[in-house]
Amino acid sequence: MSLKDQINEDMKTAMRAKDSERLGTIRLLLAAMKQKEVDERVVLDDAMIVAIVDKLVKQRKDSVAAFTQGGRMDLADKEAAEIKVLEVYLPQRMSADEVAVEVKAIVAELGAKGPGDMGKVMGVVKTRLAGKADMGQVSAAVKAALSGASA
Repeated sequence: MSLKDQINEDMKTAMRAKDSERLGTIRLLLAAMKQKEVDERVVLDDAMIVAIVDKLVKQRKDSVAAFTQGGRMDLADKEAAEIKVLEVYLPQRMSADEVAVEVKAIVAELGAKGPGDMGKVMGVVKTRLAGKADMGQVSAAVKAALSGASA
């Protein structure tokens, strides 16, 4: 079953269970998917859907931080609940150690030296680790690997 089919089935299940929070989040995801299909005139594959889910999760994490800082725990909790629903559709994430090993291998493969090569390394890393790792964590690992390479 494709990821798109799975999301549609989960929406139907949430409707039957009258789970309004879960249903609302799934509908937001479906709307974002439909928007991408209409805007770019494409049929989404699983990789594109994972990228959309990843983007929505990142937005929710930013919102949680903003709401927490503003003292609005009610809204922060709502956003955190949406993150939990969305993360179901993401593949298993790589650990920090796995990310560091992969980044070091790519840095060695490209022969990158120093922070000036960050863009070149990130371009390759993004294509290989898209959907498999948190890009914030990946960026930190690339910075660490490049600063270690120049020292």
